[in-house]
Amino acid sequence: MGLVVLFSQYLKELNIPIPTYSRDIGFSIIWFPGFKLFPVILAIIISWLLSIIITVTGGFPDDSSSYGYSARTDGRLGVLESAKWFRFPYPGQWGVPSVTIPGVFGMLAGVLASMVESIGDYYACARLSGAPPPPTHAVNRGIGIEGIGCVIAGLWGSGSGTTSYSENIGAIGITKVGSVRVVQIGGLIMILLGCFGKFGALFVTIPDPIVGGLFCVMFGMITAVGLSNLQFVDLNSSRNLFVIGFSLIMGLIIPNWLSQNPTAISTGVTEIDQIITVLLSTNMFVGGFLGFLLDNTIPGTIEERGLTKWCELYGKEDADPDVLEEVYKCYEFPFGMNYIKKCKFLKYVPVSPTFTGFARKRYVKVQNKKSNKNNCISQNQVEHQV
Repeated sequence: MGLVVLFSQYLKELNIPIPTYSRDIGFSIIWFPGFKLFPVILAIIISWLLSIIITVTGGFPDDSSSYGYSARTDGRLGVLESAKWFRFPYPGQWGVPSVTIPGVFGMLAGVLASMVESIGDYYACARLSGAPPPPTHAVNRGIGIEGIGCVIAGLWGSGSGTTSYSENIGAIGITKVGSVRVVQIGGLIMILLGCFGKFGALFVTIPDPIVGGLFCVMFGMITAVGLSNLQFVDLNSSRNLFVIGFSLIMGLIIPNWLSQNPTAISTGVTEIDQIITVLLSTNMFVGGFLGFLLDNTIPGTIEERGLTKWCELYGKEDADPDVLEEVYKCYEFPFGMNYIKKCKFLKYVPVSPTFTGFARKRYVKVQNKKSNKNNCISQNQVEHQV
């Protein structure tokens, strides 16, 4: 954790000298911003190497019940030794998938909680990447892709579903790298390396304290991004302070209490108990739901709730048309948009960029307003020339 903070915050402007050679110039030195681009990777490698050295020299205890044993790197060597060098996953590799009603309802609760968390992740990712808030169709596509990923994960028997990870979004805030191409290339590399069992098992040997330290930094960044959205609300209002404080504290207390009392929810129906237990065990769901409920039921002005400032930046109808057009353009498909805009039926498809939701209607109004603005400018230019 300390190395991540050191590299990403204190040494981010310090460039690393790297010698290079070319026929035209000969030997030269280039200054590479390694600490700014790779603070997480550098911190993991250095911490991992130190743990290996201390483990080999006997600095950590051998007793699994002793403090410091979790920092050893040889505690999970059995996984690395038993893993195959190459293994290609395929559907049904663990047998025919079985579907049961309790299992479906249990996973449904997990998926609902994951959807709530993912929507928050989308907004946090957009904010850290410098992108505008995601419109409705972009959120729909994200949730839809996660659902498809969960189905594929079930067919392949991976044991866990697919969802967005807050740690990765925190990495964007630390590394300042939010390029779509980087994520795509990284995903392809991980798919290819996933076929090599030894490679995946190697990461299992990373000591838990290293992973815990990274989580502290990543989730700290995510928390700060979420709190930064409160800049739009009136923090001098006792109403807003109550909504924020009550939602935060209950989002911490209820899941913690439920983890200590796992049988507290008992409605008589096992499936309903599973759904309620999973939802109330999710901090983001509890805090978000209470905040949503209180903010929309306790009386307050739109200025007090921060809606006025939010709309001024991201959705007011009399805002700059060029700005609002860019809001929606960056979430369109990289190709094929001309064809999509010609197909009128796609405006009824929730994942289409032309989806006629509330945001899209606003976009149409902006386009009409921009067209009228351009016509007025052209008319004024003609009158001036005359």
